[in-house]
Amino acid sequence: MKKIPQIFFLFIITSALYSQEYLKSKAQPSNFLSKSYYSINFGAILYPFSNDNLIEGYETNTFSKNYFSGRLLLGYKILPDLAIQFGTLRPASWFKYDDVNGIGYERSVWINAWSLSLKKNIQLHKKVSVFGEAGIANVTRIGFSINDKIIYSDAHFASLIYGVGLNYTLNKKWRLNLNGTFLPKSIKENQPSISQITFGFEYHINKLKESQIEKYENNDYFFPKNTIQVSYGTSKIGFGANRFFGMSLKVGNFESFGIPVFWVGAVKAAHSFSVTYQRLAFRTEKIFSLDWGVSITAFQTEATKENVLAFSIFPTMRFYLLRRKDFDMYTNYSLIGPTILTTGNLDKLNTGPKTTYQDTMGLGIFFGEKRSYNAELRIMHYSNGNIFPQNSGVAIPIQFTFGKTF
Repeated sequence: MKKIPQIFFLFIITSALYSQEYLKSKAQPSNFLSKSYYSINFGAILYPFSNDNLIEGYETNTFSKNYFSGRLLLGYKILPDLAIQFGTLRPASWFKYDDVNGIGYERSVWINAWSLSLKKNIQLHKKVSVFGEAGIANVTRIGFSINDKIIYSDAHFASLIYGVGLNYTLNKKWRLNLNGTFLPKSIKENQPSISQITFGFEYHINKLKESQIEKYENNDYFFPKNTIQVSYGTSKIGFGANRFFGMSLKVGNFESFGIPVFWVGAVKAAHSFSVTYQRLAFRTEKIFSLDWGVSITAFQTEATKENVLAFSIFPTMRFYLLRRKDFDMYTNYSLIGPTILTTGNLDKLNTGPKTTYQDTMGLGIFFGEKRSYNAELRIMHYSNGNIFPQNSGVAIPIQFTFGKTF
C-alpha cells in the first residue's frame, strides 16, 4: 500500500510521455493522453476529532477547525463511462486542539489521503450525468506529543473510499463537478471518519482534427522542443517566496499571508545547484504545453550542513502568459516528480524515506534569436506528500536559472 502512489504516478508519467514520442506532431495527443483528464476540486471537509481521541488525562474545551479543503485527481478513461483515478485529498490547514489541559498547549493534527479508485458515470441527459466512486486510500495522520509524551499517536493505514456526484458537461474539454467523498471511521487506528463535499472541474484531453493540427504546427507561437537549464539558489535571499506561495508568510498581524498553492518544509537548503533537461511532449495552439524532464539537484542543509543529491523525473505544465516580439513569458508548475535522495532524515528531522517527490514552480522567459535562450526564477520542494507520517519536507529557496533551447 505504501508504494502505490509512487508506482502509479511513475506509470502515468512514463506511459503518457513515452507514447507521445512516436507522434509526428506534438499538437496531437497520444492515445494515452487523449483518454486522460485532470480534476481540481475545492470545498468543505469534516473530520470530527474530539477529546475521545486523546489519551486519558488530556482534553480541551475549544478546537480550531478549518473546513476548507481540496482534492486533485488524475484520471484515465478505460471506457467512455468508466475511469480509474489517482489523487490526493486534504484540508487547507490542520485541525487544532486549543489550550490542552488549560495550560497553553496548542497542538495540530495533520491528515492526508492518497487514493486509487474507479469512477462509473451514468448519463441522465446529454449534458448531465451522475457518478459513483469506490477504491482504496492511503491515509496518513500526524498526531502530537507534549513534553515527549504521545497524546495522539501517528497513524498510517489503508482505508476504503467512496464517492457520489454530479457532472455537467460544458463541452468536449470541460466538465463541472459536484462531489461527495467519504472515508469510514477506523476504530483500530483511533481515526474518525472523513467526509468531503467539493465543487470543481475536469479537463479532458481530446484528439484533434488534421486541419487543427496543421493550423497549430504552422502558426508562429514558440514551444521549445528541448531545453537544458542550470540553476543556483541561496538561502541568503530568504524563503519569502516559498512562504508566500505556501500561505505561511508573516506580514504584520497576518500569520499566514499568501496563496496556498505550494509548500515550504522544515528542512531549509542553504545552497542549491541544479541541472535540468526538459523535452516537449504536448502543446496546444498558444497557451499550454506539457514537458517531461529529468534533473540532478545538489543542496546543502542550513542546520547541519549535510550535502545531498536529488535525482528526479517529472512532468511540467507550462502556461504562456505573454507573447511578444522579443520574448515569451510563462509560468510553470510541476508536481509529484518521483525522486531519490542520497540521504534521509535531514537535519535530524524525520523527512521520511529517501524515495520522495519533487515539486517546482517558476516564472520565466524565452528570448533571443529564435528564442534560443531561457531565464527563470523558481522555487522547489521535496517531500513525500504525507504518504508517510515522517514528512518534514525540504524547502529550496529561489533559484536563478539560465537555459538553452534547441
